[in-house]
Amino acid sequence: MTAFQDLMTFQRDTEALGQIAGRLGWDQETMMPEGAARQRGEEMAAIEGVLHARRTDPKVGAWLAAAEAPDAAGARMLELIARAYGRNAAVPARLAAEIARVTSVAQGTWAEARARNEVGHFLPTLETVVALMREKGQALAAAGYGAGDPYDALLDDYEPEATADGIAAIFDRMRPRLVALRAAILGAAYQPAKLAGTFPQDGQLALARDLASAFGYDWNRGRLDLAVHPFSSGSGNDARITTRVVESDPFNCLYSTIHEVGHAAYELAVDPAYLFTPLGQGVSMGVHESQSRIYENQLGRSAAFTGWIYGRMRDRFGDFGIGSADAFYGSVNRVQSGFIRTEADEVHYNLHIMLRFALERDLFGGRLEVADLEEAWNARFLQDFGVAVDRPAHGLLQDVHWSVGLFGYFPTYSLGNIYAGCLHKALRRDVPDLDAALARGEARPATDWLGQKVQHFGGLYRPAEVIERACGAAPTEGPLLDYLEEKYRALYRL
Repeated sequence: MTAFQDLMTFQRDTEALGQIAGRLGWDQETMMPEGAARQRGEEMAAIEGVLHARRTDPKVGAWLAAAEAPDAAGARMLELIARAYGRNAAVPARLAAEIARVTSVAQGTWAEARARNEVGHFLPTLETVVALMREKGQALAAAGYGAGDPYDALLDDYEPEATADGIAAIFDRMRPRLVALRAAILGAAYQPAKLAGTFPQDGQLALARDLASAFGYDWNRGRLDLAVHPFSSGSGNDARITTRVVESDPFNCLYSTIHEVGHAAYELAVDPAYLFTPLGQGVSMGVHESQSRIYENQLGRSAAFTGWIYGRMRDRFGDFGIGSADAFYGSVNRVQSGFIRTEADEVHYNLHIMLRFALERDLFGGRLEVADLEEAWNARFLQDFGVAVDRPAHGLLQDVHWSVGLFGYFPTYSLGNIYAGCLHKALRRDVPDLDAALARGEARPATDWLGQKVQHFGGLYRPAEVIERACGAAPTEGPLLDYLEEKYRALYRL
């Protein structure tokens, strides 16, 4: 066998073991008994040790030096393996295993603290997680990743080639238009009615399955479960989704489901030839988020599709106090300064990300310590949203990400929104009769287009290149902001 073939055979097993580790994480968040948390931490540390050893095995370096790619896809595989090899080699095996062990346990501690609204229950654990992630960022920076900046080195894990300075510049351009739009909306004479009532869990989950099916989710290769914080997991022929239910707020369940279907659909649509290779999954979290956000927002919250949902809601719950499809569209897209990022409307969502991004940069830039994080969060939230945080579960404790060490991850949500804005503009250009299909509950014209233009390629192209190839232009924030202004000025009769 050639060096390339040897390397790909070795990589196949590494990718398969990574899928197993992911399945352990899925089980922990959905079905694992609470008493198994510390044991699962040891299990995660053990499998991470095996994975780290494989990812830094000197044989990989030797194969990379000798391998010749047979084609463009092979060249991209070598590029991605070399990148991962260098990054993994820069992180000591001890540190990689300790991060896996601590974050596995920290996730349960966070869930307990969130349920109890006790920040103090979580802060000591978070201090440990931050210390470990600072050490990882510094190790990567010392090896030249992130141009020597620890936070950029972590960000590069989720959105290759992105930098904190570049993201900050984008946010600086976005903020004035978002704030101006929010002010106009909140001051408008017309305000859509808020949905009220009780919507039983069984009915919500049945409707969630209907919505997932409308977006083409393959139930033969996936499943829907409940989790504290909705997520998707897996790739290839096993991509699972989760949601959560609040009986007074069915939109939480329904749109979390559509969002996670977008993630899972991406993984399920990747070219099967790339299974168990570095190309066999989404290329970055920003591109991944573009799929979930366009499914959830530009498609799922459109007037056409919400009209169809309205009929399904009445079938499931009877008369629930909203008298027309137009009024329901307003309720779905109602703008308000809420606490929770995952429940935020499209106008406020990126402001939530900007808050977290600023705090992360301060944590890793030495300007903020974990002990002061809650105070900093609450002060920034009051400044940005004009509302005081009423309890920790609505503030610092609302997201799972920091408990599992995902620093540098949050900015990719806004990058995903930006990419989704560009994709939506191109989609509307290429599929002009899309609304007619959405009004029938048929998202297939849109999902087929996204499958062909984005999802099929997996990791073959770099993130910005994927979007540029699909849209015919480099991604910018302009299409997203134009879409938001057009949609919400019409909805609020401005």
